[in-house]
Amino acid sequence: MAAVLPTDDATTTALHGSAPGWGFAHESQPGRWLARLTRWTEYLSGAVLAIDVMVVFVSVIYRYFLHDPVDWAEEIARALMIVLVFLGAATTLARSQHVGIDLFRQWLPASWQPALVQIGHWIIAGVAGSLCVSSLMLLVDSFEQTTSLGLPQYLYVYPVVIGSLFMTLFGLANALNAPARRVIGTLVASLAVLGAIYAWNAFVPGAAVPHGLMLLGAFVFGLVAGVPIGFVLAFASLLYFLADPTLPLMVYSQQVMAGSDHFVLLAIPFFVLAGLLMESNGMSSRLIELLLRVFGRVRGGMGLITITATAFFSGVSGSKLADVAAVGGIVMPAVRRTRQDPNEAAGLLAASAVMAETIPPCVNMIIMGFVANLSIAGLFMAGLLPAAVMALSLAALAVIVGRKIDPDEAFPHRRPLLRLLGGALVAVLMVAMIGKGVTSGVATSTEVSAFAVIYALVAGSLAFRELSVRGIAQLFVKSASMAGSILFIVAAASSLSFALTIEQIPQLVSSSMIAFAQHWGSTMFMLLAVLMMVVFGAVLEGAPALIIFGPLLTPIAAQLGINPLHFGTVMVIAMGLGLFAPPIGLGLFATCAMTGTQVKHVARPMLKYLAVLAATLILLVLVPAFSLWLPTRLGL
Repeated sequence: MAAVLPTDDATTTALHGSAPGWGFAHESQPGRWLARLTRWTEYLSGAVLAIDVMVVFVSVIYRYFLHDPVDWAEEIARALMIVLVFLGAATTLARSQHVGIDLFRQWLPASWQPALVQIGHWIIAGVAGSLCVSSLMLLVDSFEQTTSLGLPQYLYVYPVVIGSLFMTLFGLANALNAPARRVIGTLVASLAVLGAIYAWNAFVPGAAVPHGLMLLGAFVFGLVAGVPIGFVLAFASLLYFLADPTLPLMVYSQQVMAGSDHFVLLAIPFFVLAGLLMESNGMSSRLIELLLRVFGRVRGGMGLITITATAFFSGVSGSKLADVAAVGGIVMPAVRRTRQDPNEAAGLLAASAVMAETIPPCVNMIIMGFVANLSIAGLFMAGLLPAAVMALSLAALAVIVGRKIDPDEAFPHRRPLLRLLGGALVAVLMVAMIGKGVTSGVATSTEVSAFAVIYALVAGSLAFRELSVRGIAQLFVKSASMAGSILFIVAAASSLSFALTIEQIPQLVSSSMIAFAQHWGSTMFMLLAVLMMVVFGAVLEGAPALIIFGPLLTPIAAQLGINPLHFGTVMVIAMGLGLFAPPIGLGLFATCAMTGTQVKHVARPMLKYLAVLAATLILLVLVPAFSLWLPTRLGL
């Protein structure tokens, strides 16, 4: 998920590009006001996340231990999540940390790029402003409505209004932070193009630009301009809504809000928070140092440590980029101290992130289960054995191409062995708790993730005492921003899916793919679907590819007799392969930024690991038993 871990400048540059202007000026008085607004919005987002964790945790205690269910807990948690999504997305925009790809823009002439960046700012401001206007319409419409518990419906709409208003302010601030000539010129040009299209459709209705073509054009232009993925999806669907007079603009915000109003999606910010807590309270560093003591003198030991640590942390954070940051931040300094090749290590680290895509509680597995209506617990179990097969394949190659190191050189200070064992035990218990909770079916993934947060806070604080109250607060703020950026993509993709449904794209894709499968067979259908997910996983940052293609392709696979859990697992792995593969995989760019390497130097040593992963993926396609053995044994 791919997920997002943008806090440092290097990572942000990798995700957004180095083009100037992706942030408002803080020296001016308006800039200082906006900076203050950003800080308070971040604090509020962090507080909302903390309250949401406690609501779900208390609900679980009452339901499973006191046998007295709290009927209002889920609805309150969902309402708080909407606040979290839109306020988190606003702060992420203010910090210029929304995920986007600037590679396509860099292929264009250098003289065009400043204008494209500026147009991208106007797109973001326009999308946010339109969402604000649409949500105000929805707010007025919801005043007479109530929820199932009797709460006013407008309580769910207010966060969308406020969050989109903040995004509009931040978007305009970014758009105005450029030379006046460029600001005015790009604004006039953009309005002129939109006005010309509108006038053409109004006065020549017989030859009007098709709505679907406008949607596609907006999507492609947004990608080329380097607009963050969430806003690319929202922009494409917005133009579709504006072009079709039969669609009330109010429905636009309604669809965006609907994409974030699901209890199961709360597992995403909770697991991300649990992973960050684990990294910050010392569990991560202790476990990796212990692994180094165990595997350090084995041939290819550093590679084995990277693979094992990435697999382990995937069982906590759910976010692949969070895993890369946690492992890379500790392993890469050891790699350099032991005089290993950092490009080789970075390539293996990125390949290990692909391997870990299906290790629960992966964010992308949660998203795939949500959009394709699959059992998330079943997907979690279906992904374990494929991940083990990929891990063993990578480990065999790492031993073949690796060499021995001196563990004493890896860390400047060695912790006592008993403390390392104690730290590792605390971390292992956390992973075991998550795994047991998911597989037993006693609690949902969201409830398990809330338990994981509380455990990481309490056990980590008691065992290591490395987190201050201020540090914990900062982690909640950071997690809220990360969750906002991830879930805003899901919300924006919901509006795009609505537009695609009206255009009957799902039916067209379904009929074409079924015809292909009838001619070539279900296995070739699977391989074609894998190829599609690899390509779009690279172009769309991963999660949007699952959101768009998951609900389209999964029913077709079921019609062809392919087990949905097997299909979902393979799709997530294929998406991850695209996300971390050169030359445009966003995950690889982020990995290189976090490890202090360059994609052009990492790509070559990484190719052998990608080849092993691709061969293993084909094996997983051909042998469904790898995905289905555990779910079948557990009755999922």
